[in-house]
Amino acid sequence: MTTTPGPATDDLPGKPPVVDPATWQAARDELLVREKAHTHEGDAIAAARRRLPMTEIDGTVEVVGPDGPVPFLDLFQGRDELVVYQHMWWDGAPHQGQCEGCTTAAWHLKDAVYLHARGVSFAVLTPGRWEEVASFVAFMGYTQPWYSVRDTPAPVGGEMGHLTSFLRDGDRVFLTYSTTGRGNEVVNASIGLLDMTPYGRGEAWEDKPEGWPEGHAACWSWRSDADGNATWGPASRPVPQWSRPGATPVETLGRQGHHH
Repeated sequence: MTTTPGPATDDLPGKPPVVDPATWQAARDELLVREKAHTHEGDAIAAARRRLPMTEIDGTVEVVGPDGPVPFLDLFQGRDELVVYQHMWWDGAPHQGQCEGCTTAAWHLKDAVYLHARGVSFAVLTPGRWEEVASFVAFMGYTQPWYSVRDTPAPVGGEMGHLTSFLRDGDRVFLTYSTTGRGNEVVNASIGLLDMTPYGRGEAWEDKPEGWPEGHAACWSWRSDADGNATWGPASRPVPQWSRPGATPVETLGRQGHHH
């Protein structure tokens, strides 16, 4: 499955003004000043993040993986630092009925080799029953470690949809940072690239010039039908699922109370 391309046209809705190269460069340089200030502020926030206090958690609490229950401490794999993504779960739903927002995060974090090179481990936690989780992980082709935290207390279990960091000191484990919502965008390189394009994310909330395409609801492109058309209807899947072997058209999300 590939996303259906739009028709080529010489009459695009809303276009940047056409200027000579020197004028373009001047405008680009002007924006670069703001971009550098944004980068520097991001560096300052990261510095403040490194200075946050931390709180100790019980590293002996058990999570369930392919080898059965293991202590949370094992997720560090002997490294000092650990980042986890806490993936939401719909009990009993088929693969296409699982969370599309969490899919964007997990899909972009399929490979942790650069984290490992820096001495940081990575794992995905979810409250799903392990039998369901294992089937989903196999279908998606994920190679990073997944664990069920169904009966595990917060902060290892608890509320999902977060990126959370932990530090290990021997057998002691500390929670250092957690973020959610748009804080999760840091792992989604696709969003960063879309923000560099003239039409951006194609979402209605974005500040756009007059005459630009109006845009759709937030996250509109995260689910599609078998033909690649964006839709959140019952015949949709999270977009990456269409590339998986055995993915077929569907008739239901398989869960109750679904809403955008």
